[in-house]
Amino acid sequence: MPHQDKNNSYNEILELLANEGFEALPDSLRLLLNAAMRLEREKYLGAAAYERSEQRRGYANGFKPKTVQTRVGTLDVDVPQTRDGGFYPNSLERGLRSERALKLALAEMYVQGVSTRKVATITEELCGFEISSAQVSRIAKELDTTLEAWRNRPLGCFPYLYLDARYEKVRHGGVVRDCAVLIAVGVGEDGKREVIGVSVELSEAEVHWRKFLKQLQERGLFGVQLITSDAHAGLKEARQATFPSVAWQRCQFHLQQNASAYVPRQEMKPAVAADIRNIFEAPDRAEADRLLDKTIKTYDKSAPKLAAWLLENLPEGLTVFVYPKAHRRRIRTSNIVERLNQEIRRRTKVARLFPNEASCLRLVSAVLMEISEDWLSDLPFVSFEKHKEGKK
Repeated sequence: MPHQDKNNSYNEILELLANEGFEALPDSLRLLLNAAMRLEREKYLGAAAYERSEQRRGYANGFKPKTVQTRVGTLDVDVPQTRDGGFYPNSLERGLRSERALKLALAEMYVQGVSTRKVATITEELCGFEISSAQVSRIAKELDTTLEAWRNRPLGCFPYLYLDARYEKVRHGGVVRDCAVLIAVGVGEDGKREVIGVSVELSEAEVHWRKFLKQLQERGLFGVQLITSDAHAGLKEARQATFPSVAWQRCQFHLQQNASAYVPRQEMKPAVAADIRNIFEAPDRAEADRLLDKTIKTYDKSAPKLAAWLLENLPEGLTVFVYPKAHRRRIRTSNIVERLNQEIRRRTKVARLFPNEASCLRLVSAVLMEISEDWLSDLPFVSFEKHKEGKK
């Protein structure tokens, strides 16, 4: 799309929002999708409309109208076509995939009789029609094929691995349980992030984490140099069993939170937090160890339980010092997965209760696949090239 056309589209969106507020969201989303799809077609063809270019690989062939259902209402969009018929915009498909998964989660609740009247109403509003069990089954099968292929795709070398879990309410065996959603994020040799694994299990017990990690290895995961996670007992045992020689960085954010439980008086918490931050922010491991020793001595008498806890636990958060300085802020916490969890929570809170594990896994997978694809189009999360040059 020529620069002027893009500016016109964005200006039109801003004007709509300024004049009509939230009521303009459907039209704004329609304009944004149309603009993104036209831009994607230009990349596919290697040239903008009417542009002469040696890189051109084909020609545009107008637009095909399509009506899609979204949470902001029904949208009538113009899907760009090409003469060779081989183009379909990922921007439209990716944007609708998680929408489809959310609708299915609500629809399954409605069909299986576990929803409230309010959920049934929302389902009909979202989908535009009353949902039958046959329709749910057909749509779910189509979506599951795409999501399963993504979850089982071959992996490769990922030097940095982040692990974390969150919980969702799922109906299992006739009762509602808090099921664990296990998530793995990897940073590849190109420095880019990917969600490389997701699974819904009954808990974070060692047996579930071990199965999850073994599946990553079976899909070809290798070259892991560092695993960053919290200190959950089940995960720790599974990690030691499947990646016994890989270094572990205990999440500094979780350590900071854990430490507060050992501070005896509320007025001490700001000082303790500052002391721990100073340790984590030290320029090297030697200085971090010196500051840790000093902090332990500071609280040895006024907060003996805190001092003992710091001595035993804080060194697990200092592994990061043997890695490139430019990487440390990226690998010292598992916040990268925490941010994913926030986005999952934003989507799943609409469903509140999943009728089964498959429904939960479907929606979470759709959300994570969408985010992971966006990450791959971003700039590298870390640069391994600079580190290689520094070693020479």
